[in-house]
Amino acid sequence: MTAVTAATTWEYDGYDPAQERLRETLCALGNGCFATRGALPECDADEIHYPGTYVAGCYNRLVSHVAGRQVENEDLVNLPNWLPLRFRPAGTSWLTPDAAPVLGHRQVLHLDSGLLERHTRYGLGNGRALTVNQQRIVHMGDPHLAALRTRFTAEGGPVELEVEAAIDGGVTNAGVPRYRDLDGRHLTHVDTGTAVPGTVWLRCRTRTSDIGIALATRVTTDGGAAVHTRHEHPRAIQWVGLRLVPGRPVTVDKTAALHTSHDPAIGDPLRAATDRACTAPHFDELLHTHRSAWDGVWHRAGIEVPGEPGLILRLHLFHVLQTLSPHTADLDVGVPARGLHGEAYRGHVFWDELFVLPYLNLHLPEVSRALLLYRHRRLGPACTAARAVGRRGAMYPWQSGSDGREETQRLHLNPRSGRWLPDHSRLQRHVGSAVAYNVWQYCEATGDTEFLHTQGAEMLVQIARFWADSATWDAHLGRHRIRGVMGPDEYHDAYPGANRPGLDDNTYTNVTAAWTLTRSLDTLSGLPEPRRRELMERTGIDGGELERWEELSRTLHVPFHDGVISQFAGYADLEELDWAGYRRRYSDIHRLDRILEAEGDTANRYKASKQADVLMLGYLFSPSELLSLFRRLGHHLDEETWQHTVGYYMERTSHGSTLSRLVHGWVLARARRAGAWSSVQEALWGDVADLQGGTTGEGIHLGAMAGTLDLVQRGLPGLETRRGALWLDPAPMPELSSYGFRLRYQGHWDVRLRLEHGRLEIAVPPSDRAPIDVRLPDRAVCVQPGETCSLVLPE
Repeated sequence: MTAVTAATTWEYDGYDPAQERLRETLCALGNGCFATRGALPECDADEIHYPGTYVAGCYNRLVSHVAGRQVENEDLVNLPNWLPLRFRPAGTSWLTPDAAPVLGHRQVLHLDSGLLERHTRYGLGNGRALTVNQQRIVHMGDPHLAALRTRFTAEGGPVELEVEAAIDGGVTNAGVPRYRDLDGRHLTHVDTGTAVPGTVWLRCRTRTSDIGIALATRVTTDGGAAVHTRHEHPRAIQWVGLRLVPGRPVTVDKTAALHTSHDPAIGDPLRAATDRACTAPHFDELLHTHRSAWDGVWHRAGIEVPGEPGLILRLHLFHVLQTLSPHTADLDVGVPARGLHGEAYRGHVFWDELFVLPYLNLHLPEVSRALLLYRHRRLGPACTAARAVGRRGAMYPWQSGSDGREETQRLHLNPRSGRWLPDHSRLQRHVGSAVAYNVWQYCEATGDTEFLHTQGAEMLVQIARFWADSATWDAHLGRHRIRGVMGPDEYHDAYPGANRPGLDDNTYTNVTAAWTLTRSLDTLSGLPEPRRRELMERTGIDGGELERWEELSRTLHVPFHDGVISQFAGYADLEELDWAGYRRRYSDIHRLDRILEAEGDTANRYKASKQADVLMLGYLFSPSELLSLFRRLGHHLDEETWQHTVGYYMERTSHGSTLSRLVHGWVLARARRAGAWSSVQEALWGDVADLQGGTTGEGIHLGAMAGTLDLVQRGLPGLETRRGALWLDPAPMPELSSYGFRLRYQGHWDVRLRLEHGRLEIAVPPSDRAPIDVRLPDRAVCVQPGETCSLVLPE
């Protein structure tokens, strides 16, 4: 159980093999370029432990034979393990917590400094013990360095200790049990060598993407013992013999350098890694500069919430920043849905940036811009994908990796039934609208008109063009329709008994498509005339096409039934599920789709959602903007209809996605309904308590973590950045009534907002920038640089 003892530490007491994978994920360390799981260095990968190191954007493609078919997958590669450091009294077995008496064990993750500490006492028999204290960092200042300090102390008598450090190139991708039928051997041409005394190296390549990888480690000790080297393919090994006198600790430091052929400004990755390892400062200096780098990141991105929720939010932000740090601005990478913390989802990029970028926009906008450029560089493949299905514009893939092609698997395994099943989730075309939404939100928050007028406009118009080409006219309805798609609720991928996948008029898809069309028209009309002419000439867009966009933005079909917004056309015809019965029969129904399939049934038959995608509209859009969208589409969406819709889907959702509780908490809070705090709590604890039943051990859920931060930043205060102003409409939540954060907004680097018990304070730092226009429901204020404005909010 987690012991919450201080606002800046995350701690585990006692060794628990069943919890080790979860702890390894939540104690992972990273710097935006690479991350290493929080595994114990003396333990090899097995059913309990899984050390893993992952570099952002380092993918490899393999073909496997599964269920009588060839299946091609691209995976984020588990790189050679720099971590191994094992030890034993001379002539005995290596000590591990699974094979030796553990007299005490404690792990402490220091969130403020990105430092992982562990303290373990091993019993050696005859009244003797060995205390192992370790400190580990993945350097936030130098994105290619990591370091491990191990301090050994003998008790009850002297100990002749053998210590062995290694770089292990024999790793595979084996961290997700349901993927183990697939080929996970991504590395080839493993070679090892010695650079200078005390420093060894390992190099290899990925099998098909041919990415060069080089690791070098330097081992030093304060005990005066010589460090020896040997090479046992595929490992480079350094070992040292230590004589421990009771009460007199001896320290072994291991410094690691990691480079790949993707890194800029290097020639040979091996030379870069060995040079860095040989010249890296001593551990104490590395720790000092690492802490300084973290101080700067926390100052820009921190959030202040008291109590236990504040600690969990800080842990969430810690992992977001380890995945997407200021270093990310220099990389060609997207938002990996499971962070750099494990191998689930194969390290792919989904729509999770929809939940991540709104937070980063107001703290690390240069990172948001880089993540959007990842999408822009893959605009060509998205247009190619659209042409392949007979449409113009850009069809972004549901799962993306290295080069922008569709990476969604054709088969997926139901671990409950053991069956491999067709996977139709590539029909989630709404990912294009997520890209468009993020472009618009970034530009509104930053005022980056240069990006909007160039790469942003190009993405917006091509995504709008795809939606326009996807819609067909239905004379009976007098509406345009988008057919054959899936919404965010992945339980429904076809109509019951249908011989083809896909659904018609998914409300989330159609409404966000209409929004994208509208924003694209706004962008084109706001472009400088030379740029507008250039863009239209290059894309072949003409006035007639723009007239169609205008028409479609007003005529896309939104189905209703029984006084609520329908999830998709035909939803009303589905059967009701016996929710109470399934809850009695199964202890956990989060993955109801797997339960039903194992029973020979399908979720397609029922009014049951993994996540209620209609409610996602209340997550993306403020009440006023949502009403405006529906009005534009010819529907009157009043408060009663929306409240009825919220309650309807609350009763029919199993929350099989970690994003579901986040969305429900956000929507309930904005709708001022009971149950908001319960949903928020589950969103907060989703990964921490592994509420999805073992999935956190395979990697964090980055979107859910970032979304909880954005709940405090935008959801509760009702913060919007639009039309050159900060709009605020706070929603009361007694359990989270006091919070504060800094913003980087429209060139102001350190705007401070604090809400506490019905009072809002806004402080704008001195500068030569323009004042900030702040809009509340009942007033507007203008806050000058150097001013602090304190406002009493209406009850």
